[in-house]
Amino acid sequence: MNEHLEQLSPQPLWRHFRTLCNTPRPSGHEAALVAILEAWADARGLAHDRDAFGNLRIRKPATPGHEAAPGLILQGHLDMVAQANADHPHDFTRDPIETHVNEGWLHARHTTLGADNGLGVAAALAVLEDDSLRHGPLEALFTLEEESSMGGALNLAEGWLDGRVLLNLDSEDRGEVFVGCAGGADIVVEAQLPTGELADDELALRLSITGLVGGHSGIDIHRGRGNANRLLVRALRALEAFDARLVDYHGGTLRNALPREAFATLALPVDEETAARERIAALQEELRAELAGVDEGVTLALQALVAPPAKALNAHASRMLVAALHVAPCGVERMSQDMPGVVETSNNLGVVSLEEGRFHLCALVRSLRDSAAADMADRFAGLFDLIGARTRVENVYPGWTPDPDSPLLARFRRLHQRQLGSDPAVKVIHAGLECGILAGKYPHLDMISFGPLIRGAHSPDERVELASVEEFWALLRGLIEDLAESRVA
Repeated sequence: MNEHLEQLSPQPLWRHFRTLCNTPRPSGHEAALVAILEAWADARGLAHDRDAFGNLRIRKPATPGHEAAPGLILQGHLDMVAQANADHPHDFTRDPIETHVNEGWLHARHTTLGADNGLGVAAALAVLEDDSLRHGPLEALFTLEEESSMGGALNLAEGWLDGRVLLNLDSEDRGEVFVGCAGGADIVVEAQLPTGELADDELALRLSITGLVGGHSGIDIHRGRGNANRLLVRALRALEAFDARLVDYHGGTLRNALPREAFATLALPVDEETAARERIAALQEELRAELAGVDEGVTLALQALVAPPAKALNAHASRMLVAALHVAPCGVERMSQDMPGVVETSNNLGVVSLEEGRFHLCALVRSLRDSAAADMADRFAGLFDLIGARTRVENVYPGWTPDPDSPLLARFRRLHQRQLGSDPAVKVIHAGLECGILAGKYPHLDMISFGPLIRGAHSPDERVELASVEEFWALLRGLIEDLAESRVA
């Protein structure tokens, strides 16, 4: 499948990306891809090994005459976000990603593309097989479970890597280079809430919100897009005027993707159905007006169920849960005062579920300040303690502090000016690059992050601009050759 990818330029990079598209690799299911890459390395005579967590390293000796150059690490993650449109059945553990080109951009059909971070991985593999490229000692580090938990980086073996310079290939903006990123943490809330039988005069209705754009919960958090969990809870709040009670709830699938859809089952007095439908229709128009130009496809629907459930939350528990979700922090909390235009702290209500009274929430807080992330987690604990829920913090990872005096950054800026005639914008990203974690384990590393232009990451709208991939490839090759001429201090 995806034979057309090998007709694109640069051909070696796209050939490897085809392998990635044809090999299912959602977080936690990277083993098949790792085996393919190990076999590929063996066929080329390249040394490879894995650490205890399973992160993969492939090494290539320096080009003769360049052994004294600083060791270079090319780094990316093997997993991808698994998101598909609700009307498109796709098993991310079995089915390949189907791609197509449209007006200079590569897209997937109804799913995430996996350009994040498949293109960085493909570029590193293409470098490893390029025998015409002058380079110092090379290591390609491919981490696991970045999208789900940063698990690969958090569990990376210390004292394992040899390089002194690291190029993270997981950025998504043309003409920009990243030198810092936000840290983050997962906030998990759980509770067992009391339920009661449906009354004889209650019917069950299915409330849904669909049609939202979604996107990356870090780099898209400031764009004003709708969060399906936030908006469906708003609808639930409106229906409390008609004595609605929650039966179940399912919203979002990943804590690091803006949820595009959410669904809830309600118990509602029969004689309130007409009024409830009218309120939902009016709320849909309100939301479309509020989200005009951003999420105009938002759709609210209320449908009767043929087979009603036996139980719902009792009235008090339902009101308390909806109230807590309604006031929970969501979206941009604060903009940075040090870096204008950069989000400092945010939170994404990523995954919310309720089934037979069992409530679960997983939110992702990001911040340039660890203290602000800790405070956000404490606010969640304080809020959900009011309804008897338990809150814990998981997968905490540090931010990446910028180094404006980085020699690697200076070298990249000179190269960018020479090749493209412009100075790259030096940025800090409100997303969880693995660089912060790597810096904690390998503090001597000089690092930058750059990549091609990717839009819609973490959603089925994900796409990459083809021309930017050629530009990215030329910059990567140029920087590697430039570094090969330097010497270890």
